[in-house]
Amino acid sequence: MGGVTTDHGDILAGAVVNAAGTWGGEVAAMAGVHVPVLPRRGFILVTEPFDEPLIRHKVYTAAYVTNVASDSEGLETSAVVEGTPSGPVLIGASRERVGFDRTVSVPVLERLARQAVELFPALADRRAIRAYCGFRPYCPDHLPVIGEDPRAPGLHHACGHEGAGIGLAPATGHLIAQTLAGLRPDLDLTPFRPDRFEERR
Repeated sequence: MGGVTTDHGDILAGAVVNAAGTWGGEVAAMAGVHVPVLPRRGFILVTEPFDEPLIRHKVYTAAYVTNVASDSEGLETSAVVEGTPSGPVLIGASRERVGFDRTVSVPVLERLARQAVELFPALADRRAIRAYCGFRPYCPDHLPVIGEDPRAPGLHHACGHEGAGIGLAPATGHLIAQTLAGLRPDLDLTPFRPDRFEERR
């Protein structure tokens, strides 16, 4: 019987799921295994509202796909612009590996704003009313970590999805549920195995 140790005592369990997102690597290390989930900081700008919807769909530039696939630790930006039902427009996307540093970077925000105005010149007439940042759980091979860890039986990982975690959460949860139930997963989990990084260390 395995489980976890907390500040309030031990919790016994037949299985533990590491679904800690950007902190998945740190949680794995608590179990004595290496899973290189690293934070990639990204900023979002929020404009003051428009009375009428300006943007009805999320719009990406082609550079977004390149940035997601990049291994660079440095700053990368590509315009992602999305209207909201309440009127404000969300402007992203930036990526940089700076650890868990939450410091607001005005040059990054200016760069995002310029790229968005190039796509939608009407945005030049709107003020940004706030900005926020978050951390995407990045793995060096750009694949998530999904499945039981052979180095720590009973430990299952479901993390490292980069910027697609919310969208992939239902499918990942389904696959983890199948493995916990002793069923064959609907998808071959070999490419996502938690110990795949060992040969690269």
